Amino acid sequence: MNFTKLKESTLRKKTNKLTLRLDESRMISQKEIQSVGIVTLDQISSKIDIQSQVESVLGLRNTKMYSFKKFNKLDQASYKHFTEKDVNWKGHFTQQNFVSFLEQPFDLLIGYFNEKNLYLELAVFHSKATFKVGFSNVNSNLYDIEFVEQIEHIEAYILELKKYLQILKKLKN
Repeated sequence: MNFTKLKESTLRKKTNKLTLRLDESRMISQKEIQSVGIVTLDQISSKIDIQSQVESVLGLRNTKMYSFKKFNKLDQASYKHFTEKDVNWKGHFTQQNFVSFLEQPFDLLIGYFNEKNLYLELAVFHSKATFKVGFSNVNSNLYDIEFVEQIEHIEAYILELKKYLQILKKLKN
């Protein structure tokens, strides 16, 4: 029996149940954006400098980012990455650095991934960010705003995000 598949199945059922309840109790903050958190895949962050793009287009400095990568016992532990081994069977994260990242009350959390990924979805779900944005077709229950864009077009994505944040008066012109 493959325990990884069993763990993922259990976590997926639990996450689906929790996100349905989340939609009913969601409160959107009216606070202006000062701090930004980003969760993404390692394959994306190694090709695209998401953090500097967000900082330059939105005119913010306080940006922090974590990437998900598949566990490999030959890799060294990193404070910029998390793996599936950092999640227990109950869906709680065990890597302390990542837990403190998720507990930070970011004004904006960007889920920069456009394919379903259980561990990134769990990270977005557990984040204490007050406003969450991401790509459509991932999990619409997680985000306050969703965008349709190619993953490679980071500048178009951030410009569209900026436009909506200005409309919502969460970002100065």
